[in-house]
Amino acid sequence: MPQPPKQFGTWIRRFTPAPDSVARLVCLPHAGGSASFYHPLSKALAPTVDVLAVQYPGRHDRRQEPLITSLPDLADQIFAAIRHLDDRPLALFGHSMGAVLGYEIALRLQDAGLPAPVRFFASGRRAPSSLRDERVDPGSDEEILTELLRLSGTPAALLADPEIRDMVMPPIRADYQAVMAHRYEPDRSLDCPVTVLTGDNDPRVSIDEAAAWEDHTTGPTELEVFPGGHFFLADQSTRVTGLLADRLAQDVGTRHEARI
Repeated sequence: MPQPPKQFGTWIRRFTPAPDSVARLVCLPHAGGSASFYHPLSKALAPTVDVLAVQYPGRHDRRQEPLITSLPDLADQIFAAIRHLDDRPLALFGHSMGAVLGYEIALRLQDAGLPAPVRFFASGRRAPSSLRDERVDPGSDEEILTELLRLSGTPAALLADPEIRDMVMPPIRADYQAVMAHRYEPDRSLDCPVTVLTGDNDPRVSIDEAAAWEDHTTGPTELEVFPGGHFFLADQSTRVTGLLADRLAQDVGTRHEARI
């Protein structure tokens, strides 16, 4: 059996070692987010699932690195960092911007002829084909701050602190620039199961827009609706963790049975 890399370089953070895990879950943060967002999830899913959280440039220990303002470029580099993780079943989880990245990375695995993810979890993001006539100007801090407060992902007290705001705004601007410029390619589909997670009061994702992910895979799709807004993950962490653990157990069991 192939052995996992001894280190994951600058892109991956493993907060809770799980050497005997039956599956890996690569987690992609939201715009402005960092790998630490998934620290609680890694602890909750260990030791059965090995959670690997992606750290984008420009934050925490990568603060001095150049920011990336293109989702395709970001997806290319993350793909390069995880493509050799083939010693156990691999799943992808992305929230908001991370869901778009997860979709792009899954396509890259497919294009490279590598095993498809056992499952792609798309959280807090409408399907790529569900376009809205709304934009947040990545060059306007005022518009971005208004959006962050609307989505309740960043405490207002932190954004009110000038020093903290000056520190966090550059990566947030870069992420919003990447998201706003991204265009999906029609007529391309994943070939893996997709589980869509959404809040029932998310101002950026309607239930119909979340359900439209079914148009982007040839595999089965399911929609799970949770109470809450854009960051329902925080309030519904126990239910979300249970869902992920259940689906991955099913996927690994199915894959094992298929090999027998």
